[in-house]
Amino acid sequence: MLRDDFQAVRQRSLQLAAPLSNEDCCAQSMSDASPIKWHLAHTTWFFETFILEPREPGFRPFHSAFRVLFNSYYNGVGAKHPRAQRGLLTRPSLDDVKAYRADVDARMLRLLEGGSGDGSLAELVTLGLQHEQQHQELMLTDVKHLLAQNPIAPGYDGEGMAPDRDPGALEFIDFDGGLVEIGFDGRGFCFDNELPRHRSYVAPFKLASRLVTNGEYAAFIEAGGYRDPALWLAEGWDRVASGELAAPLYWRRQEDGGWCEFTLHGEVPLDPARPVTHLSLYEADAYARWCGARLPTEAEWEFAARLASIEAGRLHPEAAAGEGLTQMFGACWQWTSSSYAPYPGYAAAPGAIGEYNGKFMVNQYVLRGSSCATPGGHARASYRNFFPAYARWQFTGIRLAK
Repeated sequence: MLRDDFQAVRQRSLQLAAPLSNEDCCAQSMSDASPIKWHLAHTTWFFETFILEPREPGFRPFHSAFRVLFNSYYNGVGAKHPRAQRGLLTRPSLDDVKAYRADVDARMLRLLEGGSGDGSLAELVTLGLQHEQQHQELMLTDVKHLLAQNPIAPGYDGEGMAPDRDPGALEFIDFDGGLVEIGFDGRGFCFDNELPRHRSYVAPFKLASRLVTNGEYAAFIEAGGYRDPALWLAEGWDRVASGELAAPLYWRRQEDGGWCEFTLHGEVPLDPARPVTHLSLYEADAYARWCGARLPTEAEWEFAARLASIEAGRLHPEAAAGEGLTQMFGACWQWTSSSYAPYPGYAAAPGAIGEYNGKFMVNQYVLRGSSCATPGGHARASYRNFFPAYARWQFTGIRLAK
């Protein structure tokens, strides 16, 4: 089973890269994003460094320089190539990186065949696959940012997007709250930042039945939302005043006064029914204030999501459908008002693997759910995504609370 999962996840990364040219795969549009070629190599580096090196008899690296070139942030492993300069790595070529993947995959499969009873091996391989699924989402969001810099607005996927259905009026659903269990429930896989499961008091609250739509957010813009400092956190207003924030990332004003939006399908007229996405925490918080609402805490979100259905997306968020609580998964990551901090009793794993989450618990906010770019099977109610408040290139949206 693990062998099959390994092959499926590894093949999926190559499938995501298949529509792209070699030039697409090498370029880097900003320091927060990475080239597709680097993603393909780094996820391979993970298996080579953390699994093959300590376990493979007679281990020899595929290429000694790759240990530095494709290390991301693991200081315990050694030196790293500067993140902002990953797009300058014209060598190794994309073909070289694919050869690297094929070599490591063959060696990993041999190791898995001989280590079926090794529980620690299975845990590390599962972690590596979950790590690669995270990078599969980043591949889509990073290449979207790259293609959006091109004035001809090329799409990643040539399939068109039809106007979506009206999602209906937004409603607020009551939750009683109480003393609740928060964190990983022990079923399946989790990252260490979802542990330990603990009790938390949640006061009675209301949560919006769906995400905020493009049409609703456009009304906020037209009402002067980006001109009213009373709505904004101080850091957010500084970014508005500097001209950095004036509309969601990828929105462009048309000559007739309307909006168009760049998507993975190319540039399209803004669909008012679909969820607004690619927003910073500052924008999400300002919109919530404008509505007389707020952003949920992560404990509120998880408590509400415990019975929600988990769905996978299709390259762009779709309009809400159905009754009750919708779009908890598969549309947009949802900003919460919770800073990214350790749960009571949290302890990072020893060694370089322990650098995966814990050291980033500063100056970040928690997002919950999953997005249209999240691989199927990767989402769960306890998942804690996190980004700095200014981040917008992920599929981030707004769910209101009261």
